[in-house]
Amino acid sequence: MVQNGRAELAVQRGFIKSVRILQLNIPRSSSVIEYEKYINEHFEMPAEDFDHFEEWGKTEKIKQTLDQILRENHIA
Repeated sequence: MVQNGRAELAVQRGFIKSVRILQLNIPRSSSVIEYEKYINEHFEMPAEDFDHFEEWGKTEKIKQTLDQILRENHIA
């Protein structure tokens, strides 16, 4: 939820062109837990006064995990 707000602020501040936020109810599967662990170990949530928008990089393994989450929830 916090990252959604940061993305909306990035649009308002002109750092990115647009953002599309989906409201989803994704169960806490082993793939979701793996993805959350990766995010928490590699990134920090930017403060509200951020001056740029940084897209968080993903390893090939994490990309596959994210794809699995989307497939499991009939999103992709």
